[in-house]
Amino acid sequence: MLLDPLFRRIVRQGELIITDASGKEHRYGAPDPDRAPVRLTFRDKRVPLDVARRPVLGFPEAYMNGRIDVEGDDILAFVDLFRFNARWETSIDDGLGVGEHPLLTKLGRFNNLRKSKRNVAHHYDLSDRLYDLFLDRDKQYSCAYFTPENEDRDLDRAQLEKKAHIAAKLNLKSGQRVLDIGCGWGGMALYLNRVADVDVLGITLSEEQLKVARRRAKEAGVADRVQFELIDYRALKGKFDRIVSVGMFEHVGVPSFREYFAKVRDLLTDDGVALIHTIGRMGPPGYTDSFTAKYIFPGGYIPALSETVAASEREHLMLSDVEVLRLHYGYTIQHWYDRTGAAKEQIVALYDERFYRMWRFYLAGALTAFTQADMANFQLQYVRDRHALPLTRDYIAEAETALLAKG
Repeated sequence: MLLDPLFRRIVRQGELIITDASGKEHRYGAPDPDRAPVRLTFRDKRVPLDVARRPVLGFPEAYMNGRIDVEGDDILAFVDLFRFNARWETSIDDGLGVGEHPLLTKLGRFNNLRKSKRNVAHHYDLSDRLYDLFLDRDKQYSCAYFTPENEDRDLDRAQLEKKAHIAAKLNLKSGQRVLDIGCGWGGMALYLNRVADVDVLGITLSEEQLKVARRRAKEAGVADRVQFELIDYRALKGKFDRIVSVGMFEHVGVPSFREYFAKVRDLLTDDGVALIHTIGRMGPPGYTDSFTAKYIFPGGYIPALSETVAASEREHLMLSDVEVLRLHYGYTIQHWYDRTGAAKEQIVALYDERFYRMWRFYLAGALTAFTQADMANFQLQYVRDRHALPLTRDYIAEAETALLAKG
């Protein structure tokens, strides 16, 4: 089979069993007592050729189109097997970028005003019902924060603790003006207003998210203090005591990094504080794989810490605190993956089988990127003035405890 060299090189521990279109069985790897064998079926004779040409795009497209089936509807088992055998901690070459063209993928990083809105709509203007099916009650579509006390890894609790953790780092004071860049469905903005008595402006490029966020503010009776606007951060004017941005920096694009941080600095008051919560690479700068760029996050890019800080320091923003969340997003996406599987019938009814398979493959890839590959979450705290925050980090834990007591 055309794919023999690829599978034999990568799959060493754990078993991969493929039944080709003629009914012949191909086995790769070795039994692992901690892993059940992964079984795939190729439904037509062209699958090996289409996958071999460009595995990163060819495999998921064949899977999405029903040309590859995985036993038990568990595409995660296959993706995890591959990434486990090329685990970031132990592998220099993960072997998963075969056929990718980094120079070509960089062409999609330029996000001007028109392109940014179109890219956001591609992902975030999907049906609200889809996100209701797999997110927590507050619709937090970003990494949750799991603590040892959350023994059952309850997603709703972990998302609440994420919001409290971020709010604590902002060192909020009653009456302050807060900007939420990329506000999603409004959960963070509404939370900050409720627990810290602050006024919040949330901005987004998603028309669907804007409708939900405004409705939620009206229903909570705080529409006069928590407002939402459809506007690009580059077009915003004014001054804010605090700026928070959760899961938005991944959509900025490398060519706009300095522009982004220059705008954050310009919008902050002299004694202001900003907290950027973003997915990041634990290794050096990379590129967005072709599947993600085409189907999931066009224009998106996961930054390395080195290129992020290099951009912010040139804009004279002081990095006052860095936290790396190594495991939290893996735990978060496991919930999303499981819930998506449980809601298969509803998702297929909303869209179709192809969309369901695409979404499951996306979540499987994202989950294993955090458990086996080089992804983590960074929380980057910035100030304009070194005197803007207390001398030590003790205030964070103290504020977090007080915030969680409020529920």
